[in-house]
Amino acid sequence: MIMMKRMFLLMFLMLQFSFLYAGIVVLNGLTHAYKVENGKVYKGKVEIENTGSKPQNVKLFLQDFTYHADGSINYTAIRTNNRTNGDWIKLNTNLITLKGKEKTEVFYEITVPNQSVDPGSYWSVIIVEPVEDIKPSDDKAGVNITSIVRYAIQVITDYATEKAKPDLKFESVKIEKEEGKQIAKIAIANNGNLYCKPTASIEIYNRKTGERIGSYTSIAMGLLPQTSKSFYIDISKVPADRYKAVIIATDEEENAFALNVELEVKND
Repeated sequence: MIMMKRMFLLMFLMLQFSFLYAGIVVLNGLTHAYKVENGKVYKGKVEIENTGSKPQNVKLFLQDFTYHADGSINYTAIRTNNRTNGDWIKLNTNLITLKGKEKTEVFYEITVPNQSVDPGSYWSVIIVEPVEDIKPSDDKAGVNITSIVRYAIQVITDYATEKAKPDLKFESVKIEKEEGKQIAKIAIANNGNLYCKPTASIEIYNRKTGERIGSYTSIAMGLLPQTSKSFYIDISKVPADRYKAVIIATDEEENAFALNVELEVKND
């Protein structure tokens, strides 16, 4: 009897809630980067596909964008960020309609100001968002829930890069167990004025003998100026103990930033 009640409840919930998934995908990447000069115009495009079988409206618009190592992500109005390039970018349209299985391209232009700006990286994001038609459902009991997948395409413009540089700082180092693995979480901030794509590595040594236990590396991740991210390194192979360690952040130009720390790896 209890099992039958659960089955009826499950069927009731399935009938009550209708999930609509927009089949919109961006085909040409979520980071578009340009090296720019004063007064010049650069062209780009966003390639979009409707993988569903029904027509889909899609709107596109610009926002400012920042993120931090605690996992917070902020999308705000253009000009909120003092290093925005949102005023430089013009989309050729803000609304498109794609037939089922159709692909299209939305073009944009970046017009760099004639006057000099501070060296470094400027950025904003193009938001690609499916638009669902709102249909009343008075004839049906229950709630209609629409799940929308939004894409944020970073448009990064690097100006006078020879006069700019990243400045990586370590904000925190933690070791936490996740899904049975010991993970070193290294929060790194870019206090400089240039976008970079660093990796974090950790070299672990015996605290008493100085013997090197091992070296472990994270994946590379993009880091915009005045933002921070947590870089994850799996150190599950390191036995439980206290160690000395050197943490190194290295960008793609081989600029390195190091920090000496003591680590404690626990069994639980």
